Amino acid sequence: MNYKLSPSDLTFLYDGCKHCFVLKVKHGISQPSIPLPAIFSTIGSLQKNYYSSKRTEAFCPELPPGVVMLGEKWVRSRTIDFSECSSSCFINGRFDIVANLDDGSYAVLDFKTGNPNEEKAGMYSRQLHAYAFSLENPADGALRLSPISRLGLLYFTPDKCAQIKMPRQILEGEMRWIEVERNDSVFLDLLRGMVLLLDGPLPPPEPETCNWCAYRERIRTVPVSTEPSAGSEVFASGSPPPTCPTCNGPMRLRSGRFGDFWSCMNYPQCKGTRNT
Repeated sequence: MNYKLSPSDLTFLYDGCKHCFVLKVKHGISQPSIPLPAIFSTIGSLQKNYYSSKRTEAFCPELPPGVVMLGEKWVRSRTIDFSECSSSCFINGRFDIVANLDDGSYAVLDFKTGNPNEEKAGMYSRQLHAYAFSLENPADGALRLSPISRLGLLYFTPDKCAQIKMPRQILEGEMRWIEVERNDSVFLDLLRGMVLLLDGPLPPPEPETCNWCAYRERIRTVPVSTEPSAGSEVFASGSPPPTCPTCNGPMRLRSGRFGDFWSCMNYPQCKGTRNT
């Protein structure tokens, strides 16, 4: 199997829940989409438009001289094989901007809004490595740029609001450059581990740390009303409720002081219960 890996899936999804990661990449079952708040998309779009065609030394003196040349272009890598894996993978995604440096190399830059920290920068470095690897090792017909000599994040942290004139308002803040060190061997080791995970059995759900796993686990015991008879109800999982250990009658899910439990539907005549 040749797994398609999105650069965004290499960060929060992979670190957040291996069960959900495998469900999406291998089985095509994605977590319900939660759109990014529109303001962040708007800020990112305005930044890409503003910095297009600008010299790097005009807005980021930490970068070598060059000019921003491309924004929001799709990349696709060649197939990546690993000797110890029966399957392979490829990268498919879209970068923010690329600068053509005066020395003939390229810099891949990603815009972020918020407060930078080492943990987030470490995860986002995977995205930047995915773009860099794909540009240097493209699939047939895909965009090719080489060599990629610099990777980094341009972090905008708003800290001031001002009204320039009615009804115009502006946000001001520091724009910080976060350098990402290139390390392809570490990146490829990460991909190798992902392919091995995908080739193996489905990891167990992680309801203690993953909200979507917790949600799926909870809805399995939610009764779905059916007609015509009480006691014929089924649950969101498609399974019928258990039978009462005392009278062998149908049961329904209830909540008590110590959590959820199954209670006989003939209560109070029958007080049979089961643990969930």
